[in-house]
Amino acid sequence: MATAPGTRIAGYRLGRVLGCGQHGTVHLAEELATGQAVALKLVTLPAEATVDAKKQFLHQAAAAQSLKHPGIVALHAAGVQGALGWLAMELVPGSDLQRYTAPARLLPEALVLQVGARLAEALAHAHALGVVHRDIKPANVLVHWPGDLVKLADFGLARTADTQATRTGLLLGSPGYMAPEQLAGAVPDARTDFYALGVTLFQLLSSRLPFEGDTLGALLRQVASSAAPDLRQMHPRLPAHVAHLVARLLSRQPDRRADTAATLAQELHAAMRALAH
Repeated sequence: MATAPGTRIAGYRLGRVLGCGQHGTVHLAEELATGQAVALKLVTLPAEATVDAKKQFLHQAAAAQSLKHPGIVALHAAGVQGALGWLAMELVPGSDLQRYTAPARLLPEALVLQVGARLAEALAHAHALGVVHRDIKPANVLVHWPGDLVKLADFGLARTADTQATRTGLLLGSPGYMAPEQLAGAVPDARTDFYALGVTLFQLLSSRLPFEGDTLGALLRQVASSAAPDLRQMHPRLPAHVAHLVARLLSRQPDRRADTAATLAQELHAAMRALAH
């Protein structure tokens, strides 16, 4: 199906491409009935997608649509048209956090902790409703500093991808951010979200991932057999309490990461306050 600017899909007129990711392409779009500008994500469903697979896409979209929190990108509507799944989302100004993982663009430690706390608050809302993100990473966090916005995007899409992965035997997702048990095939839960948030904080503070490999196999071996490196090896001036908090999130033992997302948010706020003393 054509997705060039001007194309009409499910009551929306496509504009320019805002971004491309593993799960689809995001266009600026106009809702024809209201004139409202939205971010329209188009997901190409597998050619062999069954009716059940399409139903699951809509089911996961409905779960994401139930999330109403200032730290979560709102999903207004979703549907399937032909071979495309579509999601009409809140249009958020600014950029994603990926740009702030470059060595020359690292954010101040206090701001990184503040971002982490706000993401944990968003996760607390989602987890309370039984929704796990499954793919937390800097590219899925949108920020707009002038508007004081920090928003987690792409709830629900990773689960649809996981289902396809299970059927085809492929590993989808973002392996560098996935917990050891998730890489080993366990069903993601709140604790895998905590691990991915830990990886995100590690990267924002050091410009590196805790585990990197030339191949997926090398990465899997590192994650399975090694503890994450101490952040202070790359950031010697980082306070010990911050390094320890991130290290706990990266524990290979899921139960050691955090009790709840709400508790984690409190710990991150406390760590941020401690930096000022």
